[in-house]
Amino acid sequence: MDFLSTIGLFIGSLIANTLASLAGGGAGLLQLPLLLFLGLGFSVALATHKVASVALGLGAALKHWRSGNLDRKLTLYVTLAGAAGVIGGANLILFVPGPLAEGLLGGFIILLGVYSRMRKTLGQEAEPKHRETTGMLLGCLGLSAIGLLNGSLTAGTGLFVTLFLVRWFGFDYKQAVALTLVSVGIFWNGLGAATLAIAGAEIYWPWIPALLVGSILGGYLGAYLADKYSNKMIKIAFELLTFAVGIKLLWGVL
Repeated sequence: MDFLSTIGLFIGSLIANTLASLAGGGAGLLQLPLLLFLGLGFSVALATHKVASVALGLGAALKHWRSGNLDRKLTLYVTLAGAAGVIGGANLILFVPGPLAEGLLGGFIILLGVYSRMRKTLGQEAEPKHRETTGMLLGCLGLSAIGLLNGSLTAGTGLFVTLFLVRWFGFDYKQAVALTLVSVGIFWNGLGAATLAIAGAEIYWPWIPALLVGSILGGYLGAYLADKYSNKMIKIAFELLTFAVGIKLLWGVL
């Protein structure tokens, strides 16, 4: 790759991961198509994107940890709840055609954005709920289902986790975004990348350094903006990105 392509890859990764870190997901909206545009095949681009996305979680975790937005027990819970689904989904994508599933996911993500837009007070204040044993078990099932999507599809599942945490557990948007970026960004994506590699998917390592730098800087910058601005601003960013990711996924099917 020449110097200009490397700079373009870094800038694209920085923008994608800053937006994802602010809104709680959606880095694949820009980063994965960029890898495809530059010539990688789909499975190689997906595995490479998963590896780079771990750095998004690291950058965001550094800022959110310093700001006191992370709960270690809840982070561990979200990570473990989705782990089995991620492994299953990463193996599934190598054998099952994805366009129809991505189209359905795109439509559903748009509905999530519409739902959030219609609920003006959603996620503006923390209202803890479903934290008892039954609620945590049902939440585990929901997160496992999202983990299956995360392991097998390209973009948008982090946004799904963010809204699930807001709606089911009563987190505000800042708390939900912080939990999503660490649990999904570092652990789910790292597990997905490792599973894809073990299952035979190739990772294009020459592009990883530029992607890692863009991802970790974007993750930190987005987390800084999320910590600085209100839940209302984060909610708006979340909704805009759900519409963008949903349209992108639907467009890929047409």
